Amino acid sequence: MDAKLMEKGASQENKIKLTLLNNTGYVFEVKDYMTLRKHHHIVGALVGTCSNRGWSANDCTMPVELSPLETRLLLEQGIAELVSKKESLLRELSNVELLEHAKEFDLRINQQKDTLNEEKLKESERNMEKIMAGKRKKLLKQGVQEKDIHLNPSEILQEIRAGLKFDSKNALLDIPCAHAEEHEAQLVHYLKPDHSLKYLVFRDYWLKGKYITCGDAFGADFLVYPGDPLLYHASHIVILLKSSKINPLDLVTKVRLSVTVNKLCVFAYLEEDSRDANGKPKIVYQTFVWEGNREKER
Repeated sequence: MDAKLMEKGASQENKIKLTLLNNTGYVFEVKDYMTLRKHHHIVGALVGTCSNRGWSANDCTMPVELSPLETRLLLEQGIAELVSKKESLLRELSNVELLEHAKEFDLRINQQKDTLNEEKLKESERNMEKIMAGKRKKLLKQGVQEKDIHLNPSEILQEIRAGLKFDSKNALLDIPCAHAEEHEAQLVHYLKPDHSLKYLVFRDYWLKGKYITCGDAFGADFLVYPGDPLLYHASHIVILLKSSKINPLDLVTKVRLSVTVNKLCVFAYLEEDSRDANGKPKIVYQTFVWEGNREKER
């Protein structure tokens, strides 16, 4: 049976709450994400949008999507726990609950009326010269003599204030990242232990204190950073092999690629004949450095 727990805003538990979405963990609290990034060198990927023009890969914000590898690692290390909010947040609401939500929504929208009106007046003050020029031009077209035109900025501002009408279409919809209301969540027990090479290598580098991200952009399985990727460039690209054998052409291609992007190339594979302290196949790392035509240059 899944245990049930209550959530409201940031977790009061020691473990960080990861919300199960798309078969992986998501982080909705900024404080939790900063804890993961600073103290547990977990990067994840910002997938929210802070632009009113829609989602952009270069302009993202909370929430953070963790990779399945990161999610599994945090659960195994006891740093976080995975919860599902599907039953609580996707259930069908009663008529009373729907009315309450509608009232709260209307209240939040209407609270913006004064703020939006003040912003409109400030904008009018900043553009008062253009407004007065437009009114003067309009009066002249109507046949009013220049000497008879008397425009007062204060009166124009009062006229604008009297004509302001609040339109809910111009209101901002406030969508908090973390759910604002108290709700239930079910504790989820993740899948069986993962003994794949990809996860074992990811965990091994993490245990060594490194930051690890996806290496697809560099034709690798992982990128390894000595510190936070916001402050450091990746130092290594890691390529996973099914065995110690590799096609010579692939070897040259990957190593030369690593030179092009100014990183060291690491090949990782499992050595079935050698076991670690837990009886599992040992991970073998081989680092290659491309020397090119150095001998010819001498």
